[in-house]
Amino acid sequence: MAFRRRQLFEFNDLSWMPRSVRDTVVESLSRTLSWGRLLDNLVAPFEAFLEAAGTTEVLEIGSGAGGPATILAREIARKGKTPPRFTLTDLHPRAEAWELARAEMPGTIAFEAAPVDATHVPAELGDGRARSIINVLHHFPRELATSVLHDAVRGSRGVFVAEGFERNPLMFANFAIAGLPALLMNPILSPRDNLAKAALTWLTPAALAISMWDGLVSTLRVWSEADLREMVAPFGGDWDWKYGTYEYPPFGKGYYFQGLPRRKA
Repeated sequence: MAFRRRQLFEFNDLSWMPRSVRDTVVESLSRTLSWGRLLDNLVAPFEAFLEAAGTTEVLEIGSGAGGPATILAREIARKGKTPPRFTLTDLHPRAEAWELARAEMPGTIAFEAAPVDATHVPAELGDGRARSIINVLHHFPRELATSVLHDAVRGSRGVFVAEGFERNPLMFANFAIAGLPALLMNPILSPRDNLAKAALTWLTPAALAISMWDGLVSTLRVWSEADLREMVAPFGGDWDWKYGTYEYPPFGKGYYFQGLPRRKA
């Protein structure tokens, strides 16, 4: 069944929402990805992408609580390989969470503490690095999503976009198995605002309701392969683009979309 894309609001995107609410959503999602092992099968295509890009430096866009970069680096290291060096960035930096990620994997995880606009990444951050945009691009309307991709093409060694599902709200159920425990434990494991997050999560249905709404809306905001190819069409024959999928338990399927500059003969 094909679902029409809808740019509905997510609570996590609203600037006036309290920090404790936005952090609850982002932190819980990071733990869901880790506890549910939802990115395990993304590791192989990501490694192949980095090898083709010829770099071990990755600038992560929209890092949130640092989950995707930490998980990918951890899984690559678990295989006995040297992970790339990730530099985490976000328009709303979460330095406390990123400090924990850096402490876990020193020399592998770094971050930019100042806000970074994904549509205008400074050259000193972007040049020479590949860019990863994981579980992020669906937040942007078409104009902004296109600008993010165009900025990445102008200033990177390659672009790796991934989302945890294609456009199908039913697929959000795959996140519930790990997502509910991750949400309930977040007030204990969070690096800040623990009392406020406990009230949101344990004393009211607010955290659960907001997380469910944002998750379902995310599935309707996801860009399709056709959408993505249309966004990067202006680059013509200068870049090669590839779309693929990966699976995770119990019956989930996400996608990745990668671009690499075409080597000149």
